[in-house]
Amino acid sequence: MEASAGLVAGSHNRNELVLIRGHEEPKPTTVLNKQVCEICGDEVGLTVDGDLFVACNECGFPVCRTCYEYERREGSQLCPQCKTRYKRIKGSPRVEGDDDEEDIDDLEHEFNIEDEQNTGQNQPTQQAPATKLTTEAMLYGKMSYGRGHEDWGNETPQFPHIITGCRSQSVSGEFRLSNGHSHGDFSSSLHKRVHPYPVPEPGSERLDDNKEEMWKDRMDDWKSKQGLLGEGGDPEDIDPDISMIDEARQPLSRKVAIASSKINPYRMVIVLRLVVLAFFLHYRILHPVYDAIGLWLTSVICEIWFAISWILDQFPKWYPIDRETYLDRLSLRYEVEGETSMLSPVDIFVSTVDPLKEPPLVTANTVLSILAVDYPVDKVSCYVSDDGASMLTFEALSEAAEFARKWVPFCKKFNIEPRAPEMYFYLKIDYIKDKVQPTFVKERRAMKREYEEFKIRVNALVAKAMKVPPEGWIMQDGTPWPGNNTRDHPGMMQVFLGHNGGSDVDGNKLPRLVYVSREKRPGFQHHKKAGAMNSLIRVSAVLTNAPFMLNLDCDHYINNSKAIREAMCFLMDPRVGRKVCYVQFPQRFDGIDRNDRYANRNTVFFDINMKGLDGIQGPVYVGTGCVFRRQALYGYNPPKGPKRPKMVSCDCCPCFGSRRKKQKFFKNDGDLPVEEGIYEDKEMLMSQLNFDKRFGQSAAFVTSTSMEYGGVPPSSSPGALLKEAIHVISCGYEDKTEWGTELGWIYGSITEDILTGFKMHCRGWRSAYCMPKRPAFKGTAPVNLSDRLNQVLRWALGSVEIFFSRHSPVWYGYKNGRLKWLERFAYINTTVYPFTSIPLLAYCTLPAVCLLTGKFIMPSISTMASLLFIALFISIFTTGILELRWSGVSIEEWWRNEQFWVIGGVSSHLFAVVQGLLKVLAGIDTNFTVTSKASDDEDFGELYAFKWTTLLIPPTTILIVNIIGVVAGISDAINNGYQSWGPLFGKLFFSFWVIVHLYPFLKGLMGRQNRTPTVVIIWSVLLASIFSLLWVRIDPFVVKAKGPDVKQCGINC
Repeated sequence: MEASAGLVAGSHNRNELVLIRGHEEPKPTTVLNKQVCEICGDEVGLTVDGDLFVACNECGFPVCRTCYEYERREGSQLCPQCKTRYKRIKGSPRVEGDDDEEDIDDLEHEFNIEDEQNTGQNQPTQQAPATKLTTEAMLYGKMSYGRGHEDWGNETPQFPHIITGCRSQSVSGEFRLSNGHSHGDFSSSLHKRVHPYPVPEPGSERLDDNKEEMWKDRMDDWKSKQGLLGEGGDPEDIDPDISMIDEARQPLSRKVAIASSKINPYRMVIVLRLVVLAFFLHYRILHPVYDAIGLWLTSVICEIWFAISWILDQFPKWYPIDRETYLDRLSLRYEVEGETSMLSPVDIFVSTVDPLKEPPLVTANTVLSILAVDYPVDKVSCYVSDDGASMLTFEALSEAAEFARKWVPFCKKFNIEPRAPEMYFYLKIDYIKDKVQPTFVKERRAMKREYEEFKIRVNALVAKAMKVPPEGWIMQDGTPWPGNNTRDHPGMMQVFLGHNGGSDVDGNKLPRLVYVSREKRPGFQHHKKAGAMNSLIRVSAVLTNAPFMLNLDCDHYINNSKAIREAMCFLMDPRVGRKVCYVQFPQRFDGIDRNDRYANRNTVFFDINMKGLDGIQGPVYVGTGCVFRRQALYGYNPPKGPKRPKMVSCDCCPCFGSRRKKQKFFKNDGDLPVEEGIYEDKEMLMSQLNFDKRFGQSAAFVTSTSMEYGGVPPSSSPGALLKEAIHVISCGYEDKTEWGTELGWIYGSITEDILTGFKMHCRGWRSAYCMPKRPAFKGTAPVNLSDRLNQVLRWALGSVEIFFSRHSPVWYGYKNGRLKWLERFAYINTTVYPFTSIPLLAYCTLPAVCLLTGKFIMPSISTMASLLFIALFISIFTTGILELRWSGVSIEEWWRNEQFWVIGGVSSHLFAVVQGLLKVLAGIDTNFTVTSKASDDEDFGELYAFKWTTLLIPPTTILIVNIIGVVAGISDAINNGYQSWGPLFGKLFFSFWVIVHLYPFLKGLMGRQNRTPTVVIIWSVLLASIFSLLWVRIDPFVVKAKGPDVKQCGINC
């Protein structure tokens, strides 16, 4: 089968579709002005007399003969538009009910349809092959941009009418749902806009049934062999694979509880800390400082908020667990030697926007690692979403597809890790120490040269793209690039590789690779990344419809080629897999400095908090490195497990058990009693919901949503699939549907990942956390201070938006009661943590205020009170140490996390709260821009690069104020003598606590050459000086006495 030689671009709303080939002359857009069937998308065609076929004489609704005859034979026999019963047309077979018609029967041609079709097919013999070749080529696809294909010969190329009447063979990447069964006219019925539910989809569950039947046969064979043993059979007759079969029966994964010697002391200290904290707050509230009532009240409010925040963060870590996966059992169960692999297909999504900020070489490495993954090639499809409609991304992906033909067989031949070439060739390999084969050394050197040439080509494209031509980008055939206007362009799609459309240099099949750029028009809401991911869900459902989906950021490559198999150990486990909505992997990063100055690795969150959530209802979704169940993203509820039988008794003795209740019945359409609960969740939804309102107007996509085990139904033609694919990525497709509110990635926040996972958990799904020994995925993290703060700002702003939305975990999801309380605590904590910045800012300023005014937030404490304070600090440190003990996190990583919690809290989180409040209350959308300055450092140059941002001002001001306070306090103690040093120590302790936590920020501010930008110094010193002078002058938190001092003068007023 020939591979595609073109890019498909079009707009459903404008009724346009065009095929652009790199080697053709430019041609105008082809408008689909022919009358096509509104059900299947094929041409309506002609009658036996040569006239235009009209199915309904009442309204003239365009329907082809195939759909007309299917509706008369299998459906309701009514026109979809006017609901008038279809009358028999000349040449159509008779059906029940035709006897009542007054028209004359056409018995002569009743059963001659096939002969007439064959006669008609013999006439256009020259045009049909070319049309079929072009249409299939667009779908099956291979990269062709800038390259001509030799096999097209000297044919005069012309744009075909995409929706043709010809039938096709099986689609590349299509998963057939049955073996050896004829579906007849079912292919046309699958696209009916009047959906024939609840008609069961032929074969929609057959893929899973085949697995079960195969497994059942093997188990029956095993049981028979076991019977031989019991009856004293000959041991030589026993199959040696019995032990393997027995192994395959075991679960594919299991929970590993934390050792009781580690977790029990940890829980005891948490309870003890809670008790001590209660006594501490009781003491602080009942012992005010009257001469500094303002300072005392501020500190108490901050401490109460910190206590609430600690509870929300700590108790979701009460049940931490580890997990183990068994890849060998997965292979034994679903990969029988000599038979087709029964592993479930996976669609992999990669999203990118701006190629100048997200380098195409990085995206290409991610795609190459996906194409080389250790998984059956016919089960993997990679979809790349280019939300910037950039020709640079398109060209780079084209180059990557060509290089993959050499890279993928090299990876699989030598089983190398990782399979992203940039990271692999960066590794230092000692050929002598590792005893590598000489052939490997030779091929590795050749492959490295190939990759260097590939990099040169991609970098040349990047250099060319730095200057945009005035007339916009022009493709090699002279056709203007459809995405020249990034805010107003048609939807675009090209299939670069496919297991029938592209092979590697060894002749082996390659996974499918699809380029997708959704349509964008002014006046439409596009919803950024969440909208792009929802477009990928729909286009993948039309083309491949795998039951599971993996989403990756463009800079997160597959570091462990068996990562998908790791996820399948949870999702395909027959015991617990069907209730798992997604499997989340931890994020790991390359290129971070050894000390991890700004806590980029985020180890405390991924190795402590996420393990704790895994023991409750599952980890939260963090935006990348996650394998989803497609049905969960469609808004379906998890399957219900069998209920425990309730104890019943006779009516005469109500003391024991419960009385028998009569079964409730309801009437169906046939007035027959049906037991309540017999229908599954999906069937209930099908009978109650309007599919167009829920999923949109694409019949092909709506049909795919009911296929729990995936697979693409037999399509009418590849062109019909292409038209549906362009339709589902159109800008107005989601209007008046539930996309973004109940389906797919949820809109309403720039951190759509938290909302999406939260909605699934509210429906009762659970998730799993998979931490293989070799990290599954690795990405890049912002290294310098400014970029890191802006990243944290975006996360915090998303949390604030969620808190004020209708999906806030504070008040959403109580109706069904399927979200566990500790899981809700965790979600509440993810939305309220930015608000901690306000008390944190006040608490970091209080030590300087106390040193400058000579006052303190606590009165003189007694011995018992001092013991309470000591117990609180000991419980805090003990909790942290025991947490590190069971999680395996180092104390250095824990300390870096604590430091950046303060740095981010007084900068990014604070700005996020302000920006969120302005957006919610006043409708003002404020953006904090970053301006880059040059940095020429060689090693970790980005670490020392400085980029000015307003986020740097608050922590710098706090640092200077506290340093001034320390100097002022020590000076005052020196002047006042020895007796003033005692009260000073408490104030100095809190001030040094603030300075030590902000020390990494101070190092980042200074840079390698200890040079701080003048603008930061001027602003910070000016603010600190004004604040200090005003405070000393006004002294607002100190009570001022009015009138004479009674204690000194003795006057009784």
